Amino acid sequence: MSGYEKQFLITGVSSGFGRAFAQAALEKGHRVVGTVRTDEAAVRFETLAPGRAIAVNLDVADVAAIEPIATDIERSVGPVDVLVNNAGYGHEGTIEESPIEEMRRQFEVNVFGAVAMMKAVLPFMRRRRAGHIINITSMGGFITMPGIAYYCGSKFALEGISEVLAKEVKDFGISVTAVAPGSFRTDWAGRSMVRSGRSIADYDALFDPIRRAREEKNGKQAGDPRKGAAAVMALVEAEKPPVHLLLGADALSLVRDRLKSLSAEIDAWEDLTRSTDFAEA
Repeated sequence: MSGYEKQFLITGVSSGFGRAFAQAALEKGHRVVGTVRTDEAAVRFETLAPGRAIAVNLDVADVAAIEPIATDIERSVGPVDVLVNNAGYGHEGTIEESPIEEMRRQFEVNVFGAVAMMKAVLPFMRRRRAGHIINITSMGGFITMPGIAYYCGSKFALEGISEVLAKEVKDFGISVTAVAPGSFRTDWAGRSMVRSGRSIADYDALFDPIRRAREEKNGKQAGDPRKGAAAVMALVEAEKPPVHLLLGADALSLVRDRLKSLSAEIDAWEDLTRSTDFAEA
């Protein structure tokens, strides 16, 4: 390729992880097409590396717009070697207090938008027999905690979808990796988070301390977005990238604990589980 190494398509490059991923890729000599939602954000992004940082205005929840935009990128900018589905946000609120419309919006962005991006680039990657799709999920796609059911649900879904897609396209030279970060110093728990209002006092004792702790810890998380971005670049360069990758010591510890707990629960109820099969003749 002339002038750059690989071409990345990264959603949500205005801030946080998306900006960190884009900067890391540009520093490696790659070209990055990044999605933004305002003209001002587009200008700021393209100044990072004129000619190699290319902004595209797109709201990933507008799934009808994704395929034509991806096709235009392939034809007028160049082939997408790496798709990074980064765009997303967190919703906070107990299930009973959170309107179903907020769940629908959470899934439109975190799941449907990501799947539409994958479907848009797959025909081109499949014809070339090459490509890497990286879906940014969360340790919340493995573990749960009260108050973020809609978010965890969306990330559990994206983890499962990623794993299935990896099996479907492995013979086409396409890799799929679900990257699950722990707590990083991004805007996720700050201005980017949508918080449902409180209305039921019965949840105060459980949920108020959780909301307060999340607000107090914002900006003090252990995870460094630049180091997370460097890990993703290492993933892109790997000969055989994994289907799942955790980022951060907290994600590693919490997910391992969850898997141990799940295994113990399965073992404890094994007899009842086995009792539902037809008796052998």
